[in-house]
Amino acid sequence: MLVHTIAEVREKIKEWKKEGLTVGLVPTMGALHSGHKSLIEKSVEKCDRTVVSVFVNPIQFCPGEDLEKYPRTLEADEKLCTEAGVDIVFAPSPKEMYGEGHIMSSDFLTYVIPPYFYVDKLCGKSRTGHFDGVCTVVNKLFNIVQPDFAFFGEKDRQQLIILKKMVKDLNIPVEIVPCPIIREESGLALSSRNKYLSEEDKKHALALSKILFNIKACYDKGINDVSSLTETAYSYLSEHHELEYLEFRDADDLEEKVNADDNTIVFIALKVANVRLIDNIALR
Repeated sequence: MLVHTIAEVREKIKEWKKEGLTVGLVPTMGALHSGHKSLIEKSVEKCDRTVVSVFVNPIQFCPGEDLEKYPRTLEADEKLCTEAGVDIVFAPSPKEMYGEGHIMSSDFLTYVIPPYFYVDKLCGKSRTGHFDGVCTVVNKLFNIVQPDFAFFGEKDRQQLIILKKMVKDLNIPVEIVPCPIIREESGLALSSRNKYLSEEDKKHALALSKILFNIKACYDKGINDVSSLTETAYSYLSEHHELEYLEFRDADDLEEKVNADDNTIVFIALKVANVRLIDNIALR
């Protein structure tokens, strides 16, 4: 069932709640792939009813980013959702979500602002305001759908940690369910932005997973010095790569690690053919 308005969603949610049904929410920006499908399948398995939101959220894009060209494939997305057993595909317009006016400006819109400590690093360092937009739209979706469970992929691990913090701090009655990264056979993490890559670019993009897998292998052999582990990455980089960061952070609060341990996440971001890609791996 494809719906475009908040009122339609709320009407259906009201019916489900009266019946005592559990509701799962999978928030997406569309251009759905097997990674999204894995989240949807977990929701369908765990919950009585599943809602998938498909919304390219303008307030989480920073100036100069790919808002206008971000892939929009609603017809294909709806088909995937229907085949996976989704009950509602919620595809609102920006006007429906934010109303009239200057939606890109915090002067005209109430934002949810996560703690600075969580956003002044990794993706937040180069994408000022990005996580404000993420937390704002996810909080709105939680208010609209009132899910019992919400499913998020671990590929966007910084986002996942920040959203768990938001839910805890604001006493939002939803359980965040982390879901593993889904990869191509080559090791490349699935992403909607992979559509921007040529087959040759995808070969260069394998540097992300190769770096992470090698760091994990070295850690498993007993190497825990972050400087030494970082050094192992450079042999995988070439003129085709623009490394933004490679960092070792705590899995709970994103504090920087000097020595890696079982609660460490290794985060990487780099550009291939001017396409920004991210990945991460847990060392546990």
